[in-house]
Parts: sequence; structure tokens; C-alpha cells
Amino acid sequence: MRLFVALDLPWEVKEELSDLSCNLPGARWVPTDNFHLTLRFIGEANRLQAEEIDFALASLRGRSFEFSLSGLGWFEKNGRVNTLYVGVERNADLARLQAKVETALNRCGLAPDKRRFTPHVTLARMDMGVTPSLTSFVQANNLYRSAPIRADNVTLFSSFLGKDQPTYTPEAEYALG
Repeated sequence: MRLFVALDLPWEVKEELSDLSCNLPGARWVPTDNFHLTLRFIGEANRLQAEEIDFALASLRGRSFEFSLSGLGWFEKNGRVNTLYVGVERNADLARLQAKVETALNRCGLAPDKRRFTPHVTLARMDMGVTPSLTSFVQANNLYRSAPIRADNVTLFSSFLGKDQPTYTPEAEYALG
């Protein structure tokens, strides 16, 4: 099973993000149900590894906190845009939580994530160069800012890659104090 650790978002925020989708050439919009803020992508794990991951995440200690989504941007790979996203305002509590998740997963045998943590919520997947329509879309929506979002728990999700879009299933939730 494919796993990742994330903060799920309230339905109202997911609907706001869904309202941003439009007829942007080349964009494959993420379904409303799938919006989340990934803390750590794990990837393929067998049943034993999944149990060890669950045990490690159950030992997380941290306080609830608030964060806000803010601004739009994109990630590029090899000169091509692959992800359109909404960003997250700088937040020390979020950074601490992500570091605790990473440490817990490292303790149960997962290799450290080599990528720098860049908190975001994926809006659309793409495979194209930067276009004037993409630039205009980001500029037109760059003032987007969500109301504060309360992070009360961390969720371990499984991901099933379907024909059109992946299906994400919450496997376990871990409360923050």
C-alpha cells in the first residue's frame, strides 16, 4: 500500500480551493475530496511496515495550532511545470510538527526525506512549460488567503492510484494535544 502523512483540511476550505479551478489549459484539477497538506510522503509499505509506521505516529506529541493557506505558485521539474499549488504562510508550529513526523518515521526505519519541506496544497497536476495563461491565473489568484485552519490531528492516508485520479483513504488519525 502507498502511504503518506498529512493534515486533512476542513470541508469549507476544500470547497474554497475547488472554486479556484477553471478552464486552465493543461491542468488536471485535484478532486475536492483529495485536498490535504502533506507532511511526509512515505510510498509503498507492506503490512508490517504500515504497523510500525502507525506505532511510530501514535507516539507523536505536539500541540494543536492554527495555520493559513496563502498565495499560489507552481513547482517545476526539468523546466516543466508539474504542480500548481496554494502555499502555506510561514508557521513555526507546522515546521515543528513536520520535523517530529520525520523523526518518528526515521526511528521506525524509513530513510530521511531528501527533499526540503515546502508546505503546500496541490491544486492541479500538470506537464507543460510555463505559459502566459498559467502566469495570469497565478497572478489573478495570488491574493488568496484562507481563514485560519486548526490542526488538531495528523492523518495517515493510503493512496490507491486509479485510472483518472488517486483515491485517498484515512487509515489512522493521531490527535495533537
